[in-house]
Amino acid sequence: MMDPQKGSNSEQAALADFLSRRERLLGKNAPLFYDTPLHLVRGEGVYLYDAEGNQYLDVYNNVPNVGHCHPKVVAALTRQASTLNIHTRYLHHAILDYAESLTNTMCSSLSSVMFTCTGSEANDLALRIARQATGSLGVICTDETYHGNTAAVDQLATLFNGGKPRGPHVKSVPFPDTYRPPMEWDANDLCDRYLASLDRAIAELEEEGLGVAAVLLCPIFANEGVPTAPPGYLQGVVDRVRARGGLVIFDEVQSGFGRTGNMWGYEYARVIPDIVTLGKPMGNGHPVAGVVAPTDLVDAFRGDVMYFNTFGGNPVSCAVAQAVLDVIQEEQLVKNAAEVGAYLRSGLRVLQQRHDIVGDVRGPGLFIGAELVCDKSTKRPATETARLVVNKMKDRRILISKIGRFDNILKIRPPVIFSKSNADQLLETLDEVLVEVHRDGVLK
Repeated sequence: MMDPQKGSNSEQAALADFLSRRERLLGKNAPLFYDTPLHLVRGEGVYLYDAEGNQYLDVYNNVPNVGHCHPKVVAALTRQASTLNIHTRYLHHAILDYAESLTNTMCSSLSSVMFTCTGSEANDLALRIARQATGSLGVICTDETYHGNTAAVDQLATLFNGGKPRGPHVKSVPFPDTYRPPMEWDANDLCDRYLASLDRAIAELEEEGLGVAAVLLCPIFANEGVPTAPPGYLQGVVDRVRARGGLVIFDEVQSGFGRTGNMWGYEYARVIPDIVTLGKPMGNGHPVAGVVAPTDLVDAFRGDVMYFNTFGGNPVSCAVAQAVLDVIQEEQLVKNAAEVGAYLRSGLRVLQQRHDIVGDVRGPGLFIGAELVCDKSTKRPATETARLVVNKMKDRRILISKIGRFDNILKIRPPVIFSKSNADQLLETLDEVLVEVHRDGVLK
């Protein structure tokens, strides 16, 4: 919908009525993007369209990973939905064919799949598997993360709790960041400093009699603002957690399915986890998710726990997920994410040289963070300016968002079909917005 400052009185009244109805039915604090929310009615490829027919370049949504309403995905959904949809207590080929296709893209140790409907469920299930396998309860996460909204994984939602975990079985550690580490830390020993924080968390869990069941991390630290981790950090985490009998769980809900220019985020990170969790882009918007783990780990869990999910792994979900995999492979979208991502980062670094407000540009493939600062020397976060930039970009029909501890990092995460011409449009528009922000003297 049109910005109230630009729209007519009738348009402003219509938006107010729309929002009032939404608040009444969904609750007043149900989140929305942008100062003036968008009413979207259609999507196609990398574009979204609002109720007035305006076209927006989508540079944010990783859920429709292969593009909004990809015809092959839609056809697979329609075909299977019109044929059969049952739960997994009956035999059907789709679940086996997809599980085989999926695990064939991963390393040999990640060989069995347990299906869920959401990434939250997948992370919850992964924690259950880890606790059953290790006999321990303690879990470690970072101090600026989010892994879902079940009761168990909400305890790890430090992103919304001032960096602190919500549950007694969870310890948080500082996320690794070479751009903005704690001020008193020497840049030459950052990896050791961050790993020392992990050592303390492990020691505390053991002193409390909880032990270490798992560490749960995104391999690219997506919710933390895709920081650049010190070399050797993730391997150090893996070594330390396994030495104490714990399992390493990688949440690949945001980093998987080609996003990093590799099929999986763990490939980009160059470490192999014990368990991988999947969600969002797995079904291109259709609710399908899962846990991938070694067969012996899955068998041991199933031997003790009767896990069943009515909708997880149904034929329609598996047909959709298979189509997504097929599209990624047929359209060479992993390669595209690598090439267009490198092109886009290069363009953003040109803007970094041109605009003092752009303090850092980082991230793999087509998941990029551009950190905005008031001063490049002090790195003071430009939180309010980031909000302004995101909204000005929306007014120019480009959708991005922001993230990070200070909400000052532009979150650039388009569908992996994004092209170099799409990147050019983003770069040109962002350049214009940054010029305007500088001209208006808005920097805070």
